Amino acid sequence: MKCVLASYGTRGDIEPSLVVARELQRRGHDMVMAVPPDSVSFTEAAGLTAVPYGLESQAWLDVYRDFWTSFFRGFWKIQEMRGMWREMWDLSDQCWAQMNTTLMSLADGADLVFAGQSYQEPAANVAEYYDLPLATLHHVPMRPNGQVVSILPSPLARSAMTAFDWFCWRLNKKVEDTQRRELGLSKAKGPSPRRIADRESLEIQAYDEVCFPGLAAEWAKWDGLRPFVGTLTMELTTEADDEVMSWIRNGTPPICFGFGSMPVESPAHTVEMISSASAQLGQRALIAAGRSDFSGVPLADHVKVVGPVNYATIFPVCRAVVHHGGSGTTAASLRAGVPTLILSMDANQTIWGAQLKRLKVGTTRRFSATDRESLVGDLRRILAPDYAARAREIAARMTKPADSVVKAADVVENFVNSRSRTRSS
Repeated sequence: MKCVLASYGTRGDIEPSLVVARELQRRGHDMVMAVPPDSVSFTEAAGLTAVPYGLESQAWLDVYRDFWTSFFRGFWKIQEMRGMWREMWDLSDQCWAQMNTTLMSLADGADLVFAGQSYQEPAANVAEYYDLPLATLHHVPMRPNGQVVSILPSPLARSAMTAFDWFCWRLNKKVEDTQRRELGLSKAKGPSPRRIADRESLEIQAYDEVCFPGLAAEWAKWDGLRPFVGTLTMELTTEADDEVMSWIRNGTPPICFGFGSMPVESPAHTVEMISSASAQLGQRALIAAGRSDFSGVPLADHVKVVGPVNYATIFPVCRAVVHHGGSGTTAASLRAGVPTLILSMDANQTIWGAQLKRLKVGTTRRFSATDRESLVGDLRRILAPDYAARAREIAARMTKPADSVVKAADVVENFVNSRSRTRSS
């Protein structure tokens, strides 16, 4: 099988697709990954062929972060929001056009087009052009359902998500119409998610069904086309792991703080807030820097700042975890069986925050609305024994990382084989 995997975003977005590609390659399949230019070396280091795909993700991420930060702080500032919105979508249109060119070249002669969570639309159009099966990967429920928007009755929640799909389609309509016209395809008459489902594509849910009670039952009607496989991660060790573990063992279990690829605006203020809140609660603080630059920031004795660490190793020995709500980081804290506080920075992260609160394994707040007092209150809440007990209970029901990889590769192979039989009959 020749498979083209298109994945766009940060490392956290790329890694799940990369894990599947590596396992399929190990099984003897011909794999090539299309990833952002700044993720090519990371992908190649994992042993896969990689080609540049779209713009560098860092340029897009900075604009994306600034937009959501401004939105949560002052969405009523219409002129400012309009300018940032235009900048974000101009970059998106540039990405889309470049992605089409790359995928048209790679998908010629392929047996499957596989798209990560972001920019599934251009990949779906290329798959339609070549009449190829399409598989998609989701880190969070993206298709209309009655479970995610828990504040609404299920029918209304489903309708709201359906309306959002139509809204996004209208936003992208100009660039998608251009792509489809260049490919000789008819003009689309509805949102891409609906068209993807109508083509009976495989839509892999790369998270555990325990995270969204009732969703697996609701989607059973899709007859295996929306399988839950668990979160896909490489669980890479780092040079810092041993030293960090030594620091942890030399004192009480710390609270781990990390914001991944979402850099904080004021590192000094963030450290001061974390340091002060932790001291008030009598806790140590371990700060995983991610993309934030904490160099030169004064640290109290109970605070340690580190670079990349293996969450699978570090999280289980911490008292609690505080992070931005990325899908991979959320899964790592859930698998670790420790309470979690999500300080979200964008819309998708608020979904995970709401779910952890619903599961009673943590709580959530927007990062932009967090100060020392709120942090103390939120931490005091999740450090209660019942949160720890519930977190351990959920962790026992999570899919093991190795099992998730095998499941994902199996469903891809079975899907392609079934489509091959259908096409030849």
